[in-house]
Amino acid sequence: MKKIGLVAHDDKKDDMVAFALEHRQKLETFELFGTGTTGGRVAEGAGLSISRLKSGPLGGDAQLGAMICEGQLDALIFFIDPLSAMPHDVDVKALVRLATLYDIPFACNRSTAQAVLAAL
Repeated sequence: MKKIGLVAHDDKKDDMVAFALEHRQKLETFELFGTGTTGGRVAEGAGLSISRLKSGPLGGDAQLGAMICEGQLDALIFFIDPLSAMPHDVDVKALVRLATLYDIPFACNRSTAQAVLAAL
């Protein structure tokens, strides 16, 4: 079973839940991992089974990054809010860098997330 990481900045969490609801049938075919709050919101809002990691700023981004490095994540969907300041911007950049370095599909908005799901 392929594994997907789900992350969303605070102002994009509602968008992630809406995306998960819209694509629930497809997402059910994957093993899902999410950072703390995002994972909880997706589980409650979309009724999906998701393994919750720590909150992003508390190490969840790093946990996803480690999964990428160890070949344990097949894709990453990270709804980034380009209009909000990111206090843990360094962690976000590290996660994006690892997804790029290890050449896994990486979606940063709804359009690319739909393309990634279609490709998987």
